[in-house]
Amino acid sequence: MPASQPHRLLIVDDDPSVHELVQAMFAGTSWEAGGAPSGEEALACLESQTFDVVLADILMPGMDGLALLAQLRARHPGIPVVMMTVKNTPDHVLGSLRREAAAYVSKPFSRDTLLGTLQTALSASIGEDEIKILSAKPNWISLQIRCRLATADRLTQFVRELPSDLDPDQREHIATAFRELLMNAVEHGGHLDPEKTIDLSYIRTARSIVYYIRDPGEGFSMDTLSHAAVANTEEEPFRHVELRRQMGIRPGGFGLLMTKSFADELIYSAKGNEVILIKYL
Repeated sequence: MPASQPHRLLIVDDDPSVHELVQAMFAGTSWEAGGAPSGEEALACLESQTFDVVLADILMPGMDGLALLAQLRARHPGIPVVMMTVKNTPDHVLGSLRREAAAYVSKPFSRDTLLGTLQTALSASIGEDEIKILSAKPNWISLQIRCRLATADRLTQFVRELPSDLDPDQREHIATAFRELLMNAVEHGGHLDPEKTIDLSYIRTARSIVYYIRDPGEGFSMDTLSHAAVANTEEEPFRHVELRRQMGIRPGGFGLLMTKSFADELIYSAKGNEVILIKYL
């Protein structure tokens, strides 16, 4: 069988070392890269060459990455764009979301992180109303998203970068907990119906980070979650595994238990379709 064509990436960064690093990371993969040292040269490059994804730095002299992203959305709307930066701020995260970036990654990044982010960008489905920004204050960000798993996955990448001052392990843990709650809201609250939406907020105080999610579903009670690990007792720590087998449900059920272990507080409304996750600093 003929070998599949490699994916082509256009790297846009005024730092030559970033180009060299990404090229080295692509060794032995199905990716190959071209480069441009500025936004203006990137636009010129795209007029004569074809690329599957653009990886653009935000902080560049002249046309910065966010200005380039706006130009790319107007001139080349079909090309997914991944934004990267060493200076991670809510303005950069929200600016990338508002201009419909496919993904966002902070420097320095690992090879696995880069390849995973690029793969996500390739499969991203981006519509004008997939993610609406309702509040863009740095300490109070509110969004509304459509009930699609791909949209929730894409949003998680951006939300992961908001508490940039946390150490990487803390940031990853809280992002994992947020993703689990968001996926539950999309799948069980919104029933994967893209006509329905989920409201969520990120609130930063001096001593805590708060995530709020409200789905359009009928809610639930913890008493009905016997098939989830969170309902197990100390005497029967794996009771839910047998219950899931009896009910014909796929293996799993550890998500909510994992989320509770990563959060300092996890509070549900009486109806069960609203949840607040709190991480103390």
